[in-house]
Amino acid sequence: MHDVAVRVRGDVADALTRGEPVVALESTLIAHGLPRPDNLQVAVEVEQLVREAGAVPATVAVVRGQAVIGLDTAELERIAGSPDVIKVSTRDLAPAIAAGCDGATTVASTAALAARAGIAVFATGGIGGVHREAATTWDESADLGTLARTPIVVVCSGVKSILDVGATLERLETLGVTVVGYRTRAFPGFYRGDSGQTVDWTVEDPAAVAAISATQRELSVGAGALVVANPLPPDEQLDPVLHDRVLAEGLIAAREQRISRKAVTPFLLEHFHRTTGGASLAANVAIIRRNARLAAEIAVAISR
Repeated sequence: MHDVAVRVRGDVADALTRGEPVVALESTLIAHGLPRPDNLQVAVEVEQLVREAGAVPATVAVVRGQAVIGLDTAELERIAGSPDVIKVSTRDLAPAIAAGCDGATTVASTAALAARAGIAVFATGGIGGVHREAATTWDESADLGTLARTPIVVVCSGVKSILDVGATLERLETLGVTVVGYRTRAFPGFYRGDSGQTVDWTVEDPAAVAAISATQRELSVGAGALVVANPLPPDEQLDPVLHDRVLAEGLIAAREQRISRKAVTPFLLEHFHRTTGGASLAANVAIIRRNARLAAEIAVAISR
């Protein structure tokens, strides 16, 4: 039995009590999205970027059967260094906590736990979405349903380009999730700055995001997330021609090896990292750095 299922790090709790800016960060990127030892180095660097921008970072994970909002140094090293850390979405939280597991939280579970603690802003790489061939597999990320009912600002670089981007935007619209482009009308495609899809609304600065977030709370119409789509600039994105070739090859390989369901995304991401000679990894790191910095600026604007 566990006395407390959720623990908030002291400085995070203090900042929330005082109404100071806090940014939640997910841990799946650390445990499963980046290779060791780069993952720990990037995690530490991203937290420092948040601090430099004036906010308190709160990396979220399940550690020894306790959901922790704001990992300390030892816990961050544990999540980054252990090969036994499981991937934990919202449906997995209770079983993982009851079993005393170590778990890396996804976009869905990070958003849910952060909002529960009163954190207003969350930075990630790309949100999950509707998978290709979902019309027959019904494969859709739990991120979408969670974002529809979780009041939090999510700064991301769109959805992973290995997904069906158009269908994901349609689902977000159906679920009532507000999506705005940060200084762009093009919806980003993770490694690429432009997925080929567009958004209806655009914002030019963190204050504009804060104003929309405040208006959402005031209206109390729906209780969903505000997704801020922040694209990589052209000089930091993965070359579009290389991207499309590697993606096509990866999809064929996944079918041939009968990779399915939740194994598809990590398989394709590993394929990208391996086949692009590290170029996709560099883009991935650039994404989380930029999104963390922007999220901190938004959190500061909201706190004002």
